[in-house]
Amino acid sequence: MMTGQAAGAPGGSRGSPGSQDILVHGVAAVCDPLGGLYLPETRMLVVSDLHLEKGAAFARRGMMLPPYDTLATLNILSAVIARYDPGVVVSLGDNFHDRRGSEHLPAEFRAMIADMARGRDWIWINGNHDPDGTTDLPGLSSDELVYGGLTFRHEPSLISSKGEIAGHLHPAATVRRREKSVRRPCFASDGHRLVMPAFGVLTGGLDLRHRAIQGLFRQETLVAHLLGRDRIYSVRYGSLLG
Repeated sequence: MMTGQAAGAPGGSRGSPGSQDILVHGVAAVCDPLGGLYLPETRMLVVSDLHLEKGAAFARRGMMLPPYDTLATLNILSAVIARYDPGVVVSLGDNFHDRRGSEHLPAEFRAMIADMARGRDWIWINGNHDPDGTTDLPGLSSDELVYGGLTFRHEPSLISSKGEIAGHLHPAATVRRREKSVRRPCFASDGHRLVMPAFGVLTGGLDLRHRAIQGLFRQETLVAHLLGRDRIYSVRYGSLLG
């Protein structure tokens, strides 16, 4: 069974109905069902792995996908920004699906991003898909950011985990609900580090029990905060299905 309470989570959400308050290295954070992480003390919204223009990137390789992914992802991003009205937005890398995505982004989508960024700071963390930063978009590009007692980067570090917020791995987890197995993207955190779910609508997920993820967390305190339709479900690692 899924439970909406994680051990050690502060009582009473600072976010929207259905969100989940947690602590990462002592910093208050809100996991939102839309896939964003809000840090109320710094008014920062964090998203990861937008993979904008993924459909266009596949089309350039001769593989056709429905060309609606960028619009759908930006609409969800607009909704979560409207929900929290952050002063800072950080996008944790793989903002675009390839090096050419930012350069060839259609004008209508540039306008949407410019509208969302108006009046706020915007930081694009460089990812392995888009290591060269962005072209003609608001904000700054950086390989990582240290701010408010936390470190923000695309790929989790193998050396230090304390206070790290990262993406790249697209974590997902499987639970049993009403006699059915349900697999959902999730925020994964052991209280010291957090790995973000992928925000892009065409992104897949890597199970928390995969060897690429297992060595990053203390399993005894690891919690998967699964994205439900309208709420977060927080489940201890030991209660997840293998």
